Amino acid sequence: MLVAHDLLLLLLDDETGKITSGAAEPDKALAGAVLIDLAARELVGVTTEGKKGRLVTLGGQVPPEAVLRHGLAVVREKEGHKPQSVLGPLAKGLRDQLASDLIEAGVLRHEERKVLGLFRTTRLPAADSSHEAGLRDRLTAVLTGAAVPDGHTGPLIALLHAMGAVTSVIPVEDKRAAKRRAKEIADGDWAAAAVRKAVEEVQAAVMAAVIAATTASTASAGSS
Repeated sequence: MLVAHDLLLLLLDDETGKITSGAAEPDKALAGAVLIDLAARELVGVTTEGKKGRLVTLGGQVPPEAVLRHGLAVVREKEGHKPQSVLGPLAKGLRDQLASDLIEAGVLRHEERKVLGLFRTTRLPAADSSHEAGLRDRLTAVLTGAAVPDGHTGPLIALLHAMGAVTSVIPVEDKRAAKRRAKEIADGDWAAAAVRKAVEEVQAAVMAAVIAATTASTASAGSS
């Protein structure tokens, strides 16, 4: 599974198939996860000289996953821009693509029904929760100090931290300690330099998107 697939699984409520409340800017976070997956394959990087923090493509083999091929195409169109400028275009249709992959893999199932006989709603409840259960166990172990973060759990925790959703989706007894640990992981040195730099840039972009959305929501509430 890609980091992007696992992030969607963590954000979806297993019963309702809806995004867990309290997760800020989930679609842009999913887009950030795709960038991290591309960086982990050494297909995308960020500049460290000249105009720093700009996205560049690095060549390499074409990824077999459709979602990564699309992500790579988007980055090529926006090459030379900062990650924040790519999150919006990359997020379009991304949740549906990731969900489709998970449905095909038998992890989620697609349900449609009508509410009051009029409005059609779509749900994505769990079909097989074994993968997600194992993932949550690994993330819990990292947050409690029983395991060290790696190139998969590290980015997931960093993105969840950026969204303010760590304790909303990962079961931990001491939420305050888990949030502190998540911040340490988000700020820490646990990955290869290229991937780490990409994670830092993507996390900053997601945080900027969250802050912008929160500011807009507050301004809208104040004017109503």
